[in-house]
Amino acid sequence: MSDEANKKHYIAIISDTHDLVRPGLMEALEGAELIIHAGDVCSEIVLDEIETVAPVIAVRGNMDGYHSDLPITETREILNKRFHILHDLKGFNRSLMRDLDIVISGHTHNPRVFEENGVLFINPGSAGPRRGTLPVCMLKLYIEGNDVSWEQVFVG
Repeated sequence: MSDEANKKHYIAIISDTHDLVRPGLMEALEGAELIIHAGDVCSEIVLDEIETVAPVIAVRGNMDGYHSDLPITETREILNKRFHILHDLKGFNRSLMRDLDIVISGHTHNPRVFEENGVLFINPGSAGPRRGTLPVCMLKLYIEGNDVSWEQVFVG
C-alpha cells in the first residue's frame, strides 16, 4: 500500500449554516481536504467563504429555494467510500443503502451519528444560528485506509 492510502484524510461535514459563517467554523475547517455541506446554505457568500479552505460539495436544503443551482442529492465516491448527501433524511431512498458506505444529511439541527446495516449515517448538526438548546457544531470525518472515524466539533 502506498503512503497516500495510509494517510489520515480529513473531510469536514457541515449543514444548516443559514447565511452565517462563524469564525469558529472557519477555524475547525482548517486542514480539511474536502468540505461537504448538507444544505440550508442560504447564500452563495457562504460557499465562497468556505471554498477558500477546501473544495466544497453542497446540496440544496429547504431554505435554499427552488432557484438554487445546488443539486437536491449528490452521490460520490470519495477515498474509496460511497457517499450519498441530501438535506432531509426523510427523503432518503433506503433502496440505495446496499450501494453506500456513508449517508450525510442535515435539516434537524440536531447532531446524530449512527450505523444501520453497515451504512454510517451522519447529521453534523447546525454550524449556523443556534436553535433552542441544540449545539452549534460540525463533524470532522477521518478516513484512513478502510477505517472511518469522526469527531464532533463545537463551533459557536
